[in-house]
Amino acid sequence: GADLTYADLSYADLTNAGLRGADLRGADLTYANLTYADLTNADLTYADLSYADLTNTDLHGADLRGADLTNADLTYADLSGANLNGAELHNTNLTNSNLNGATLRNAYLTGATLNGANQSNADLTGATLNGATL
Repeated sequence: GADLTYADLSYADLTNAGLRGADLRGADLTYANLTYADLTNADLTYADLSYADLTNTDLHGADLRGADLTNADLTYADLSGANLNGAELHNTNLTNSNLNGATLRNAYLTGATLNGANQSNADLTGATLNGATL
């Protein structure tokens, strides 16, 4: 995949982007539009995705350890098998998202919305869920 390590993609329109397996470690994707983007198996460790629109985005198997997804919209996103250990998901919208088999160990989901989310086989060990809507 593409090497976009530490890239500044804030406010970028990446609708339908093909970023399968891309290296986006530490990238700035604040307020980016990633609707319907393919980020399957992408490396997004410590990326800043706060306020990003990830509606219907494919993040299957993506590495989001330590990523900041504060106030991001992940409605209908596919996060199956994704690694979100230690991720910041404060006030994140995960409505109807697929978290099947995802790991969210020690993730911060304070105020997150998970209505209709598929959480089967998801690992939420040590996750902070204060004020979250499940």
